[in-house]
Amino acid sequence: MSRPEPLYSLPVAFGMWRDYSARKFLADLVAGMTLGVIALPLAMAFGIASGVTPQQGIYTAIAAGFLISLMGGTRLSVGGPTGAFVVIVYGIVQTYGFEKLALCTMMAGILLVLMGLFKIGTLIKFIPYPVTTGFTSGIAVIILISQIKDFLGLSIEKLPADFFEKIPVLWGKMPETHLVTLALAAGSLVLLRLWPRLPFKRIPGPIVVLVLGTVAAGIFQLPVATIGSQFGGIPAGFPAIKMPAVSISVIQELFQPAITIALLAAIESLLCAVVADGMTGDRHNANTELVGQGIANLVSPLFGGIPATGAIARTAANIQAGGTSPLSGMIHAATLLVIILVAAPLAKFVPLASLSAILVAVALRMGEWREFSRLRRIPLADAAVFLATFFLTVVFDLTVAVEIGMLLAALLFIKRVTDTTVVHQVTAENEDEGDRHSIAGKEIPDGVTIYRIAGPFLFGAADKLEDALVAANVRPKVVILRMRSVTSMDATALNALEMLVEKIKAQRGHVVICGAHTQPYFMMTQAGFLDDIGDDHVAADVDEALKIARSILAKT
Repeated sequence: MSRPEPLYSLPVAFGMWRDYSARKFLADLVAGMTLGVIALPLAMAFGIASGVTPQQGIYTAIAAGFLISLMGGTRLSVGGPTGAFVVIVYGIVQTYGFEKLALCTMMAGILLVLMGLFKIGTLIKFIPYPVTTGFTSGIAVIILISQIKDFLGLSIEKLPADFFEKIPVLWGKMPETHLVTLALAAGSLVLLRLWPRLPFKRIPGPIVVLVLGTVAAGIFQLPVATIGSQFGGIPAGFPAIKMPAVSISVIQELFQPAITIALLAAIESLLCAVVADGMTGDRHNANTELVGQGIANLVSPLFGGIPATGAIARTAANIQAGGTSPLSGMIHAATLLVIILVAAPLAKFVPLASLSAILVAVALRMGEWREFSRLRRIPLADAAVFLATFFLTVVFDLTVAVEIGMLLAALLFIKRVTDTTVVHQVTAENEDEGDRHSIAGKEIPDGVTIYRIAGPFLFGAADKLEDALVAANVRPKVVILRMRSVTSMDATALNALEMLVEKIKAQRGHVVICGAHTQPYFMMTQAGFLDDIGDDHVAADVDEALKIARSILAKT
């Protein structure tokens, strides 16, 4: 007898020491320090774009990054603030304030832990591709729009969160574009795009842009906004623990955005895990990964952090840098901690234009732009799901986009299942079964009609059976339903079958079930349907069904 699957599998980091060595530690040390340098500008940029301070982005990368690597279900995934959360976090901060964002993130952390413990991680993979690419591209567009202000140097005190309010404000400020800021941002973006083609590409492009932009702004005394002028610099050290205020009314108020954060964190982290598996040949544990993500999002806000998840770009960089275990992700967090303890005062000279260019480059890489060119080559329904999810993400809300995208995808799935299910009357001319299931050469008595159901017999196809009988325009005394090709059956189809039997019985007719497979057979048995029609009306093959039909005709 097999043992039941455990409720929770231990994190990957807990079992990595069995074959660990000094060589692997050195590789993890180099990869982790490289990642820390790469993550610094990204963490600051994501913090600013999310409507909080740059140091809060760094605190997130430290606390959440360490815990995701320590408690997660993947070997080389790296966590922290990501572009996917920029839209949601900015909206929550503008609507509720940071303290409620912290509580909302902790609620999402609890939801993620529960999702992992109840093994919902394996279900995330069923989210259709058009939905994930639609909201990912939508988020990329929103990030691009949110960076117009800092990229062009526009003087806007508070940018609205709502799309329909934001666009007129940005458009009205376009004539006030600050040319020096635009030149610095554009130059930074061009360098970022060209950097992978240059011989120095082993040095992280964002760090190069950050350093060169800061040096240029200082040497030439460029009149551009910096972290110091906007946020007063980054304090040295790590903040003390601070628990947000909790009440039932606030929890009820924040429940929906907490679900949004949890859902996006689950999707993004598991997509990141899949990417890592593809690059390394590993196999992640989805539910353990969700628990690790939940713990990270539960703890990070206590130190001023924002929502975090697996970061695909940093994970890829970790693998390319030679990381061998979760320790590289933990070292990346420790490297960031050392940086803010030692070099935090230097951050005030960093120009916002360079950070904006980094975010624009992230958004350009993040968007699934090739999907737009493929719209004419994919099925119309899939294209509609992609465009609807994309449009709703940009214009309205990510939660609405995913909900409606999933609904459209589900309806599309139902239609396709319905289209694959066939119900038709079997005659010698259209016979396509073989062996003992064939009616070829067999005598079909008068008053007996045979119907074949093929494919999944589910709620979307339940009415096809009655439609087939109505189309035949006959009232047979015995109807044989051949179910050998029915792969599965649900309650709606069973109910349609029961109603059909009652209707045929009212016309003094009989129904014989023939060749039902395991799942449909047990469902009909457990529901009492086979007891209602009688064991003597159930056959294993056509020969037995015809024998039963002749017996019925003889009695009537």
